[in-house]
Amino acid sequence: MKDILQKLEEHRAQAQLGGGEKRIAAQHSKGKLTARERVELLLDEGSFEEFDMFKTHRCTDFGMDQQKPAGDGVITGWGTINGRMVYVFSQDFTVLGGSVSATHAEKICKIMDMAMQNGAPVIGINDSGGARIQEGVDSLAGYGEVFKRNIQASGVVPQISLIMGPCAGGAVYSPAMTDFIFMVKDSSYMFVTGPDVVKTVTNEQVTSEELGGASTHTKKSSVADAAFENDVEAIAEVRRLVDFLPMNNQQKPPVRPFFDEPHRAEASLDTLIPENPNQPYDMKELILKIADEGDFYEIQEDFAGNIITGFIRLEGQTVGVVANQPMVLAGVLDIDSSRKAARFVRFCDCFEIPILTLVDVPGFLPGTGQEYRGVIKHGAKLLFAYGEATVPKVTVITRKAYGGAYVVMSSKHLQGDINYAWPTSEIAVMGAKGATEIIHRADAGDADKIAQHAADYEERFANPFVAAERGFIDEVIMPQSTRKRVSRAFASLRNKKLSMPWKKHDNIPL
Repeated sequence: MKDILQKLEEHRAQAQLGGGEKRIAAQHSKGKLTARERVELLLDEGSFEEFDMFKTHRCTDFGMDQQKPAGDGVITGWGTINGRMVYVFSQDFTVLGGSVSATHAEKICKIMDMAMQNGAPVIGINDSGGARIQEGVDSLAGYGEVFKRNIQASGVVPQISLIMGPCAGGAVYSPAMTDFIFMVKDSSYMFVTGPDVVKTVTNEQVTSEELGGASTHTKKSSVADAAFENDVEAIAEVRRLVDFLPMNNQQKPPVRPFFDEPHRAEASLDTLIPENPNQPYDMKELILKIADEGDFYEIQEDFAGNIITGFIRLEGQTVGVVANQPMVLAGVLDIDSSRKAARFVRFCDCFEIPILTLVDVPGFLPGTGQEYRGVIKHGAKLLFAYGEATVPKVTVITRKAYGGAYVVMSSKHLQGDINYAWPTSEIAVMGAKGATEIIHRADAGDADKIAQHAADYEERFANPFVAAERGFIDEVIMPQSTRKRVSRAFASLRNKKLSMPWKKHDNIPL
């Protein structure tokens, strides 16, 4: 028996070495952790239960029958993050470049099936050279099986992708279908076709970093949600994100202990809005002063800065935040901000995360560039997302809420549950100047009359009370009481039930 146990330990030690000491050293020399080190850092100490450690590929072509490393280039299993179960796979670049074979894909599919069956998030760590060429269509079929499970798991359990090395070709479509994608600066990249193919087809000279690096995907394409300096920071931030999320679509998000007074007043908010209506202010200040302990986990911080998305806690409970940012483009809605916010709203609705919307929006961005690129359809995505969301929705209008953008930003008309406004807010079709020039076109040449008309318009409409008279605003609140009022609003909505008409699925304007 002792010999058998010793042999088991030897097999296990060999499997845990992956591609061997030399390749592990090469991985470290690039500033990257190994697949196993990443899993150990991600999960609570001693919690990892590995599956299929000894599984190998079945390919015999091109001399592959002489190379059959245990585990086949991916580590899979489950463990806990702060005591809550997650399933994880981590591709091992030291083993055949982390390339995906049929059996490699089978291992990933197995834990994804278990995650859906047992209702726990899936975290995928991608570091792979792509499909294993020696296996041909078998490796492509393996990718297809993984894609199918990404689709099946969408909206059932949270899916998080960490890109910690190359992710190219068809492989990019698996993380693309997950809920969150995080990258590591200077060591990870994603693209469908690499620089050599791009050069051959389009004659463009571009590096891997320029084509699909972390900066490209967080700032330009919006493919990635955040980028971090190194593997350790990325993994730490994923652990933090998981703490905000529910295990699955049948459970509520976790409730954490909190040490912040729910009725805390913030007198500084009474002076947050500048006297000059065209002067910007930082909406993040309001978010931080509402949140428990000032803790805000921002999503897609580097993309479409005119809208802010992320998670806070109120009375220990997770809340998704969508907020216009007057510091960027005056907080207007455009194509990029509409897409960014719509996807975030739909994620929150999938997983029963209440949504707080903070509004200061002068309208949609005008211009041929926006119209030609389809701002109508893209703007409709955000409208659609809010209108179909059945989770508790609380809205606070701080300053401007003009035109169609007022309706889009979780208004009462899109089934907003509780809608507040600050006394500094203006809810109207447009600003006083533009409205006056249209209504009183006949007086356009008389500056005094136009000024008087503008003053009259402002007195009538540059406030929240017309909307409050109609019941479109539930209450005009003092800015300093915002945390208290919002916390109480969400508390009153915790048992909300809203059913929508039966449908197979909607047809959101993609």
